[in-house]
Amino acid sequence: MFNPPRRIDTQTGRFSRVDGIPYELPVDSKDAPVLMAAFSIDAEKAARLLPGDEVHPLRISRQKGVLLVTVIDYRTTDIGAYIEFSIAIACTFGPRRAPPLLPLLFQKKYGVGQYVVDLPVNTEISVKGGKGIWGMPKHLANLDFRIQDGSVSSRYDEGGKQAVRIEIERPKRAWLPLRMAAANYCAFRGMLMKSYIYFRGKLGFRLGRRARGQLTLGDHPRVQPLKDLGVSPQPIFTAFFPKTSGVLDDHFEAWFLSEPTLPADTYPEGLESVFQLGQSQTPMPPPGEAVTARGVSEGEMLTMEEDLVEEVRHPSHASEQEAHP
Repeated sequence: MFNPPRRIDTQTGRFSRVDGIPYELPVDSKDAPVLMAAFSIDAEKAARLLPGDEVHPLRISRQKGVLLVTVIDYRTTDIGAYIEFSIAIACTFGPRRAPPLLPLLFQKKYGVGQYVVDLPVNTEISVKGGKGIWGMPKHLANLDFRIQDGSVSSRYDEGGKQAVRIEIERPKRAWLPLRMAAANYCAFRGMLMKSYIYFRGKLGFRLGRRARGQLTLGDHPRVQPLKDLGVSPQPIFTAFFPKTSGVLDDHFEAWFLSEPTLPADTYPEGLESVFQLGQSQTPMPPPGEAVTARGVSEGEMLTMEEDLVEEVRHPSHASEQEAHP
């Protein structure tokens, strides 16, 4: 149930080039630490963030859903090292919402997964591949991943503004061997896209009152809708994998998103958001580190970080100008 399909094994050792990005199959990662935390949210308000009429918040009670925060420090992949900061709503898929808790026992029947609301990463090539191929809502941002004796944390900034910071109390040891499969639902090009990931590692976790952590939502416009969800002040679950290996399935599914009337625009954006992207593996600087040491103002910081984003996207621009005065 939690192992990759046999089809993936038959592709091992073969190669692909998709949208110009080279891959050695399977599309996998190694030695990646993972931070996870879950918080209760208002299920009715969460439903308003889900597109179409087939994705519904997974409810742990009649009124409560779940917000999932997962940060992965990818250290070995075909597209280089990068950090990924996922903010998602646990969900089910079907013509109507599911009863509380029951989908956890019958995950396949209810299409259990997570709808990814926001997915910042810190390299351009990860945006190009993740969004352009699998439809994930990736975009460039300043990210870090910090492992300390008593805590694990990650911060997500964009344009000089803090968006989200997550910190959990680090479990004393990762003792539980775990194999997991997860389904990601994402919106792109007016479609709902479903992809699959399989990973394994040793997990340390805390549940209920023993879970300790803090989710801080900043002032960035991207995360303002999350503030309306009534996120619980304390997590209901926290976990840390010191090291994982995983496979992202190259097979994915897609459906048209539908509305009662003809949508005015492609939701949430179309191919124009990715087709000009390059393949830079240069990571964006961690939050604040690129400019704060220089003592610049907040406005100057915003301008400088925007320039850094542009430089990561188009690193050869300056050299082309020098070659062609």
